[in-house]
Amino acid sequence: MAKLNSAAVAQITEICNRYKDEKTPLMMILSDIQNEYGYIPLEVQELVSEKTGISVAEIYGVVTFYSFFSLTPKGKYVIGCCLGTACYVKGAQQVIDKFCELLHIQPGQTTDDGLFTIDALRCIGACGIAPAVSINGKVYPKMTVSQVTETVAQYLIAEEKLKEAAK
Repeated sequence: MAKLNSAAVAQITEICNRYKDEKTPLMMILSDIQNEYGYIPLEVQELVSEKTGISVAEIYGVVTFYSFFSLTPKGKYVIGCCLGTACYVKGAQQVIDKFCELLHIQPGQTTDDGLFTIDALRCIGACGIAPAVSINGKVYPKMTVSQVTETVAQYLIAEEKLKEAAK
């Protein structure tokens, strides 16, 4: 197992202990770890296995099956582009393609500066406002290709303001 720092080991152990009396604790444990760290790398899965007795194979299977878990760090802003049927027929593929072109990454990837991740989603339940895009939970209805650049720019401007305020 790769070396986790002692604070991380203590926190992950505490999360595992929090659900020790649950019949099926894995989803709750993984959800708490994902919320705390933003991703669930192999060394964390190995620690969870050690603490719960659940095999690494089973943990890995759950982490890779559910799209809300990630094996790698996500960006500060996670752009979820719905590619469900209603969104797709209304141009969602062109929208996600524009995000990819603009940010120079593909779905599932994060920009080098750690600001943006693009996720291709299957359905976010917003069919009536298709094509829908969510950024950190904020839903952008009826997104068009022409709105993509302005949307990304709003987040970049906000980042610049945060940097200025920190000086």
